Amino acid sequence: MKLYYLASLFMGSLVAAQNDYGPINTDWVGATDDQALALPFGTPWGAKTANNTNMLVDPPTTGMIRRYDFTISRGTISPDGYQKDALLVNGIFPGPMIEANWGDTIQVTMHNRITGPEEGTGLHWHGILQKDSQWMDGVPGVSQCPIPPGGDFTYSFQADLYGSSWYHSHYSAQYAGGILGPMIIHGPKTLPYDIDIGPVLLTDHYHPDYFSLVEKVMGTDTTQVIVSSDNNLINGRNPFDCSTVTAGDTTTCVDTTDVSAFKFTPGAVHLLRLINAGAEGFQKFSLDGHNMTVIANDFVPILPYSTQVVTLGIGQRTDVLIYSSSAASGSYAMRSTMAFSATNQASALAVVYYSTIPAVPVVPDTEPWPAFTDAASQTSNDDLSLTEPWYPIPAVATPATVETIDITVGVNATGHTLWTMNGSSFRANYNQPILLLSNVGNNSYPDSPQWNVYNFGSNSSIRIILNNFIGAAHPIHLHGHNMQVLSEGVGTWDGTVVRSTNPQRRDVQILRGNGYMVLQIDADNPGAWPLHCHIAWHVSAGLYVTVLERPDDIEQLSIPSSMAQTCRDWGTYTGDNVVDQIDSGLRRRE
Repeated sequence: MKLYYLASLFMGSLVAAQNDYGPINTDWVGATDDQALALPFGTPWGAKTANNTNMLVDPPTTGMIRRYDFTISRGTISPDGYQKDALLVNGIFPGPMIEANWGDTIQVTMHNRITGPEEGTGLHWHGILQKDSQWMDGVPGVSQCPIPPGGDFTYSFQADLYGSSWYHSHYSAQYAGGILGPMIIHGPKTLPYDIDIGPVLLTDHYHPDYFSLVEKVMGTDTTQVIVSSDNNLINGRNPFDCSTVTAGDTTTCVDTTDVSAFKFTPGAVHLLRLINAGAEGFQKFSLDGHNMTVIANDFVPILPYSTQVVTLGIGQRTDVLIYSSSAASGSYAMRSTMAFSATNQASALAVVYYSTIPAVPVVPDTEPWPAFTDAASQTSNDDLSLTEPWYPIPAVATPATVETIDITVGVNATGHTLWTMNGSSFRANYNQPILLLSNVGNNSYPDSPQWNVYNFGSNSSIRIILNNFIGAAHPIHLHGHNMQVLSEGVGTWDGTVVRSTNPQRRDVQILRGNGYMVLQIDADNPGAWPLHCHIAWHVSAGLYVTVLERPDDIEQLSIPSSMAQTCRDWGTYTGDNVVDQIDSGLRRRE
């Protein structure tokens, strides 16, 4: 038996109903048997806490290596009763959980066994800073070449932050096809809790294979560029109404009542790790009859505040505590709905039980909070005044460089709909990753402006003002940093900074429709860092730039020879096989 499973029994683990419709992962068992797990027990970080340690510059080093072995291949799943083709990690969906202590080294050996047809791939470790391993960020065309079909590669990086996150493919829209899983890094508590319930993955779900959706998004039929998800899942489950499928599809759909279920204990404090691992859907999460205390956004512990609804853009995570009454009993509906998203079935349901979970969980007829119903169409994060980090880092009042980036969308001369940032739409060159070029002193790019590289030189601090001239919201993700969010809202920025002495930090922030966002970073991590919308279909259509940070220092990085070998392997593969790159490349297929 896996050691993590034993730990889960002690801590209180996720429990879900079983079904016969495909390899649905319910146990989050991802650890290998030889791991001497200190987690979730022990405190290898010593005296470091959220309020006395700047995690960005001073993580512990434990010397512990957490090893995982992932095989990526095609398979068939039916998480909602509808049978579909998928891309799977170790044959399951969602993929195995990565688990480590703060300061551990995580090593993941990945085997690309995607066939019929073949595809390259690469894995991104969402939110990890990669300060000493910039080449392990896992973005094909930026930090590495793709891992070719039949190829193997070992990622190795420090768990330099702690909290809740996930991993996913950064090759085309593969993660919308199933290549994703939770990543939990244990660290010091800010508030005490009794039971770590574990990850609660919220994911929009598509019945067609991901590439057919990319073909629509990147086609010339403008009526097809907005694709609708078919369902919304909580930890890989939510029944689909088979009566809505066409007659020819009914053989692939089986009515099911399977929902995810969670065991709560009366009088206990429960930690839920909410993760939006979807492709397009903004999520509104709530638990009937229970208030939530927010304690972290992304990898940043924040001063606690109470709420009844949590908003999550794609890629965002929020840790919440739920305090249960000692007299609690019965069952309650857990809800997540996709707000302002294209979908056929917006609502996902799960069940929280204060008693034994039955073989077939049944969603109770409890009432949602009025705030959940009233806020269903909102697509913005909580007010920045509420989200104050435990450890204060003041914002530089006068940053060394300021860049304004305007976001628009339009149809180009060939009839394709593209998103642009300052008038340019990104397209990756898989054979020439930006980081590896910069490492050898090449910071001029032959296909510019399509490379969309913003070279910030040796500037010590960077401020980026994003203006969104479209009504659609965008979850903006910056790699390699916890960005300071100085201000956000509708309209244009008036120069106001929210809590300049300690602004919100996180790695994804929702940029409102027809709105603005002001982000700032200290340039303390030399590298080529993607800044992009985390909606898969938007980045497929080019909504991406690279923040090139301290290129002179990039030249001094000792990048392992394995990265060059991967590019040689990819070059050999592409020399014999034509790669059909129909989208930007950060969401694409052969």
